[in-house]
Amino acid sequence: MAALLPSASLLQFTIKGKLGDCRLANFRIRDKKRAQFQQYKPSVVKSMRAANFQKKKVWVWTEKKEVMTAAVERGWNTFIFPHHFRELAADWSSIALLYPLFIEGGGLFDGEHKKIAAFFEISSPEQLEKLQPLDEQADNVVINLLDWQVIPAENIVAAIQGTQKTVFAVSKTSSEAQTFFEALEQGLGGVVLKTEDVESIFELKDYLERRNKEGSVLELTKARVTNVEMVGMGDRVCVDICSIMKPGEGLLVGSFARGLFLVHSECLESNYISSRPFRVNAGPVHAYVAIPGGKTSYLSELKAGKEVIVVDQNGRQRIAIVGRVKIETRQLILVEAKRDEDKETSYSILLQNAETVALVSSPGDGNQRRAIPVTSLKLGDEILLRVQGGARHTGIEIQEFILEK
Repeated sequence: MAALLPSASLLQFTIKGKLGDCRLANFRIRDKKRAQFQQYKPSVVKSMRAANFQKKKVWVWTEKKEVMTAAVERGWNTFIFPHHFRELAADWSSIALLYPLFIEGGGLFDGEHKKIAAFFEISSPEQLEKLQPLDEQADNVVINLLDWQVIPAENIVAAIQGTQKTVFAVSKTSSEAQTFFEALEQGLGGVVLKTEDVESIFELKDYLERRNKEGSVLELTKARVTNVEMVGMGDRVCVDICSIMKPGEGLLVGSFARGLFLVHSECLESNYISSRPFRVNAGPVHAYVAIPGGKTSYLSELKAGKEVIVVDQNGRQRIAIVGRVKIETRQLILVEAKRDEDKETSYSILLQNAETVALVSSPGDGNQRRAIPVTSLKLGDEILLRVQGGARHTGIEIQEFILEK
């Protein structure tokens, strides 16, 4: 039965400075036609943070059978019970594979009375400062904040840094759990979700699945530009996110969901305007943009607080929060492209006619990549494309016949 309890190891790494050991580089357009940049390599901090997120653990504390069933179906089988609820634990264990833990004194004990975790109830910052999880023999530590609004999640993370134990915080909602997972970037190793609401189980599982995809690679393919033409005025959307984008990163956008172009951010310096590494001039209001969960959204539907997927030229993806959307009327350019292996299917995107708007090209010579401003696109230029299913219902890919042109 002990094999059912996930490993209690906690990923540790040293961060120098508030934002980690990072290197920023200035990039300037050498001429008015093409912007060149070195291949972007994700920082060690981001890679380790993504790996750390996949190790997050969830235990569940509930008295409701429906919540238990939903949790077990999503792979969470460690449950917390008050010591006098052994009969309920036995009843549930007869219908599902559970690992019950019982609160007794200052710890959580399994059915064989082995101490699996230390258990602390904290009601003041002073109590938190006196907390000494390193002195505990158990590999896990559960902290129940009786009034967590008084004790910020960041204080918990700071208090346990350096310990090799997995530290859990009791959370009453999925949003509280997310706060503990993300505090000070590293977050806690786990949460105990104390809830009688099935929706909290669904929401937290969806959140973790989306976060676990960060750092995973999307397949991007080469497409060759077949048409570039001015088409007149339209309402275009600038998407400002709450993160800094590096050279080679942008958003996946397209007129058809079957093919999304990698539109570069405005992180490159130009002769006309200062760098805005948080912005993607993404296209008109009708265009699709990739969002978490394998879904798409119309650019017109984005607003502050929504999430989008930032992708680099190698296909690595991460989630970013939209901070602002700006819609203005501007002159547009139509760009069409086809893949060499499929001459019949055409992909298209409309973009503002501006030198700061660029598409990411396919690999060039050596290890360099190029962001090609739409103002200098030529027939035959190779750009990067994300090919996927074209039929969508409320942004979700479905299987049906669809003709878009």
